[in-house]
Amino acid sequence: MGGKIKGGDRLNSELRIRTPEGITFAYSLAGPVTRCTALAVDLFCVIVLATTLSKGLSLAGLLGMDIAGAFQMLGFFVISIGYGVVMEWSCRGQTLGKRLLRLRVMDAGGLRLRFHQVLMRNLLRAVDMLPAFYLLGGVVSLLSPRAQRLGDLAAGTIVIHQPRHRQPDLDQLLAGKFNSLREHPHLAARLRQRATAEEARLVLQALVRRDEFEPAARVTLFSELAEHFKTLVTFPAEVTDSMPDEQFIRNVVDVLFRQGTATGASAKNELKNLFDTPNPVDTLPARFSDLRETNNA
Repeated sequence: MGGKIKGGDRLNSELRIRTPEGITFAYSLAGPVTRCTALAVDLFCVIVLATTLSKGLSLAGLLGMDIAGAFQMLGFFVISIGYGVVMEWSCRGQTLGKRLLRLRVMDAGGLRLRFHQVLMRNLLRAVDMLPAFYLLGGVVSLLSPRAQRLGDLAAGTIVIHQPRHRQPDLDQLLAGKFNSLREHPHLAARLRQRATAEEARLVLQALVRRDEFEPAARVTLFSELAEHFKTLVTFPAEVTDSMPDEQFIRNVVDVLFRQGTATGASAKNELKNLFDTPNPVDTLPARFSDLRETNNA
């Protein structure tokens, strides 16, 4: 997507990522208190893992007591790096501590987080810890306009705080809107068949978050989405030509998620996954980027 960082205002700790299409996504940067608390939880997990491994090997007679102590120290650093890499990669930018505090690591430009970024930020964790208690990383983070420690700067990542989103009422979201797409049930059925689960999630997120976008960005986003879905199924011109792009996407969401349709039975579960989990993952920027690459392919 190649988004540009706009602002970086530390007064309100908000980071705005603006895509080349003019769509702006706003994020709340994680503060030092929440990051330290999440770090404390993760350090506890690492210590427990290292101690358990060392004690287990000692009891098994594989290590002497003195060697076990040294192994525990070495194991702490190895496990701390491995723990961060495995958790952040497999859990999409989250460790146990970050999940509890509703934090997530993401690419600084709004793109999908990549493995080399996760590896880099965790390998440099040992440098951020110098001389002790993450002093170097803490100072760098305080001086950085985007609250990045050395590992984040090298990897091109940021840590954001994700507020809990209240699960929307789908019936209320779509209430009072006549859906002309339903006048063509065979085409609506084809749309449900051809739209992937990822595309369905994307349009649902876009519709729910539409009020967060700037007016011009909102128009651009829904124009791109409408263009994509019109390539999946061609509805009659008299239906789509006079229909605003946002209304078209609203109708698409109605077809894909409303109860009583082929995919409607999963609507409540999908909404729960997006908005009612302990730590919902905001993937709209990366998903939108993937969609544009598909359209341009």
